[in-house]
Amino acid sequence: MTVAKRGIELLQDPSLNRSTAFTESEKEALGLVGLVPDVTETEDLQLQRVMLQLAQKPTDLERYIYLINLLDHNETLFYRTVMSDPARFLPIVYDPTIGEACLKFGHIYRQARGMYLSMGRRGKVKQVLQNWPQKDVRFICVTDSGRILGLGDLGANGMGIPIGKLQLYTACAGVPPQYLLPMYLDAGTNNEQYLHDPLYLGMRKTRPRTEDLYSFVDEFMQAVQELFPKCCVHFEDWTGVDAVHLLQRYRDKYCVYNDDVQGTAGITLAGMINACKLKGTKLKDEKYLFLGAGSAGIGLADLLCSALVGQGMALKEAQSQVYMFDVNGLLESTRKDLVDFQKPYAHKHGTTRDFVAAIESIKPTTIIGVSTIGGAFNQKVVETMARNNERPVILALSNPTEHAECTAEQAYTWSKGKAIYAAGVQFEPVHYNGQTFLPGQANNFYIFPAVGMAILATQAKRVTDEMFIEAGQAVADQVPSDLLKQGLLYPLQSNILETEIQTAARVAKLVFDSGLARVERPPDMVAFIRNHVYKPVYEKEPALATKAA
Repeated sequence: MTVAKRGIELLQDPSLNRSTAFTESEKEALGLVGLVPDVTETEDLQLQRVMLQLAQKPTDLERYIYLINLLDHNETLFYRTVMSDPARFLPIVYDPTIGEACLKFGHIYRQARGMYLSMGRRGKVKQVLQNWPQKDVRFICVTDSGRILGLGDLGANGMGIPIGKLQLYTACAGVPPQYLLPMYLDAGTNNEQYLHDPLYLGMRKTRPRTEDLYSFVDEFMQAVQELFPKCCVHFEDWTGVDAVHLLQRYRDKYCVYNDDVQGTAGITLAGMINACKLKGTKLKDEKYLFLGAGSAGIGLADLLCSALVGQGMALKEAQSQVYMFDVNGLLESTRKDLVDFQKPYAHKHGTTRDFVAAIESIKPTTIIGVSTIGGAFNQKVVETMARNNERPVILALSNPTEHAECTAEQAYTWSKGKAIYAAGVQFEPVHYNGQTFLPGQANNFYIFPAVGMAILATQAKRVTDEMFIEAGQAVADQVPSDLLKQGLLYPLQSNILETEIQTAARVAKLVFDSGLARVERPPDMVAFIRNHVYKPVYEKEPALATKAA
């Protein structure tokens, strides 16, 4: 028997609440007369009020807090707002504002969203997950907050990341929000500031041994399979070693991926494909030097090498084109401090801790910053790249903004307009020497929501690197030639939903071609994806009145 929500209970459900948009007949039928203002407003009028209130907020953090509060009360109006102008609102609900929001998460906390699963619940994970009201969960974005953005170990404050990531599934690719579950796996924190903050929301314990953490994650993964058999687990912002090893541990057994490893790689690959178009070269013609050899750098290098293998190169030959540089200098074959996944990129080369010297010796055509060290691509670095290359490719991918290895203006100015540039955050157009350059944002939100939509629509059994390679190629293909000539490596954010529908269709085709789909293959892949896209509009009256409590 279906029981409809009524009255105050209905108004307190953000997935059903319409606030001032209930019709007169709905108010009568649902016991709302007198509980809401005696008007019936359109969504457009409600959106106008939201915009007015947002305009009065003094900072993006205040706008973030307002929008999260809106989400807690009226989910449809929240997504209507964000999707009405993604170029304006994505930087508020996610990067760069999300970084500040996470640093202050315990202080700006208003209401629970998602689930908090602590290691103190060992042996009872399945029972905890059963408390989630939705029984058809398709995506869980889970973090232990070991490495949040470029900010480090934030413990429970990192919960803002899975909340924000899943909002992007819907806002960018139209994945229906009822299928999404953000989760913080509380394994403690080594951040002394938070351990002594009376408003900190997590366990006041330091982080456990790796084997204890992994056994708990094993229990979590098994419980997810039992309770939510169609669910894909999205790992987000774990420490570099854990990110790589947990992906290796589960990728052939469950539907799982790591956005820091594979999503970052996919969007960077898209940028490199378009940089090659501008230069008239191919990926296999380039030589790459990474600043940063953690999970993002290694994941990016691995996916790049997979793409090169797909173009006919041998794996060893592809790996020989990729060099890595970390806090201890260039990864080379005599280093004794490397972990297993770094060793394929440790080539025979002299020892150096000088990044400019490494550029001079290796002569890369592309440098990629995943270091989280703001300003690491200094004037000498950029000038050296410009001296050695007619069109140096400079990808400063670290975020938030203060962690970018260099700004767009610095890259174009120091290279005298020669650089092909993108960053992990959005910079304004740069005017230099009579030219206008359009720096692109190499943000994962072009990739993982589209891959997520493809997984949702096809009910994919597994997630493969090839899906992220295809997504990267699809994103690259959607940059108009006139904008590409101005240096823009990624599509405009203003049209991101359509971009991701097209990308998801390409990935979905690959899922079917790979035999990983659990549904029947459709005749029209784009129409198939469109049929799954969430639209931020209020449901018609009968559906509202009969929706289960």
